[in-house]
Amino acid sequence: MLKPSTSRQSKLELVYIENLVPEDHLLRKIDKYIDFSFINEICKPYYCADNGRPAIEPEIMFKMLFIGYLYGIRSETRLVEEVKVNLAYRWFLGYGIEDKIPDASVIWQNRIRRFNGTDIPRKIFNEILRQAIENKLVDGKILYSDCTHLKANANKNKFEEEIVEKESQAYIKELNNSINEDRIVHGKKPLEFEEVPIKTEKEEEEDYFDDDENKKGGGKGAKSKAVKKSTTDPESGFMHRDGKPKGFFYLDHRTVDSKHTIITDTYVTPGNVNDVKPYIERLLYQKETFGFNIKTVGLDAGYNTSAICKELHDLNINAAMGKRRGCQQKGKYGKFKYQYIPEWDIYVCPERNYLEYVTTDRNGYKEYKCKNDRCENCPRREMCLSAKQKTKSIRRHVWEDYKDIAYTFTHTDYGKKIYKRRKETIERSFADSKELHGLRYCCMRGLAKVEEQCLLTAAVQNMKKIANILSSREILQSFIIFIKFIQKNINPPKFQRVCQ
Repeated sequence: MLKPSTSRQSKLELVYIENLVPEDHLLRKIDKYIDFSFINEICKPYYCADNGRPAIEPEIMFKMLFIGYLYGIRSETRLVEEVKVNLAYRWFLGYGIEDKIPDASVIWQNRIRRFNGTDIPRKIFNEILRQAIENKLVDGKILYSDCTHLKANANKNKFEEEIVEKESQAYIKELNNSINEDRIVHGKKPLEFEEVPIKTEKEEEEDYFDDDENKKGGGKGAKSKAVKKSTTDPESGFMHRDGKPKGFFYLDHRTVDSKHTIITDTYVTPGNVNDVKPYIERLLYQKETFGFNIKTVGLDAGYNTSAICKELHDLNINAAMGKRRGCQQKGKYGKFKYQYIPEWDIYVCPERNYLEYVTTDRNGYKEYKCKNDRCENCPRREMCLSAKQKTKSIRRHVWEDYKDIAYTFTHTDYGKKIYKRRKETIERSFADSKELHGLRYCCMRGLAKVEEQCLLTAAVQNMKKIANILSSREILQSFIIFIKFIQKNINPPKFQRVCQ
């Protein structure tokens, strides 16, 4: 029988907000296992001690931001509206049902005025990570790193071109020494170097098949280059990569620990910065800041460069990484078709002909060529050479032996196991960030503000992971204590009947 409702919600009720939040709510777990008292301490120097109006506690303000990042609420105005009507959010912030919620302008003005130019988001992320370390959720022995792109809050069609100086690589002096050492071993005269940029392996591979000397910015060997600069967000970078969307982006360079996939570092660069450029620097930062004893790293093929492999080898770190086959002309043999014999320092082509050493160039590449007329009468000439080439030429980096060491380790049983887990750790971490926490797009403009978004998103991911793991651990410990109590107080036959 259908009866009309007579309830008009007009009666006075006495409620206790503590009883309205479910016991298994995620915010309850986070509030129980995460200590947020450090936020007021690190923000204290930025507040006046004895003057002005009473301020909203920074702990409350950042906990509001944590709620937004935790549940993917990208707008801070909408976040305030959600906190007003959600009892669990009010309980987490320590507000009652009728208490006034801070306005969104409080967050904006504090970001613009009080915390502008500070490293508060980095300190918050580091402190949450330290709590994970104290709870033995991070061991720092096996780390996985990768980067993902975040769409900048900028129109890709609104830009201006400008010429910028190319930056020198950090390892340029060491590479120059290795080049001259290799030339001396082969009886060549050492080269004199200037402080000029050295191209990355990817740039070298692209130029190897590019004969255009009239590019903007000066072409091959130029000290400057032309870049697109957004007029909306000048600090973003124009990303132009195969298989990736074109436009203005930022890159989030992230590292996770293999034990429980806790995020150990996140670092933001413009979208036109090479993935490998900040990698070693961030790895050393983690070692120095948190005392990690890094034994092995898992990386994708984008990090498989001679410089990265050498620096990891010098740090006594094993690397399990994907294989890069490099750039090659369509329909032609790739470099992997030619076998290198280190004892003779030669390459052998598929027709069993030798490619002998010729010289070592300024960019650190040894050149090997097939001499005499071996290529002219070769039956596989069309598969090896382009229309302009007369003889086959292959280049090998002076540090390529370190790539071979990484390749050998990756193909061991242990290396395969490490590399296989990469998609379950760092890739899963990025997927959660984008699908659940709103990290697919930049909410704000400017490098510092985008880094704040990435750091606080990573912090809430760690909070969620810590709370869930410690909660499960506590339930398991309670169950073990219960079983031990039963075993101690009930005789075996009766205990077996109880279990059945």
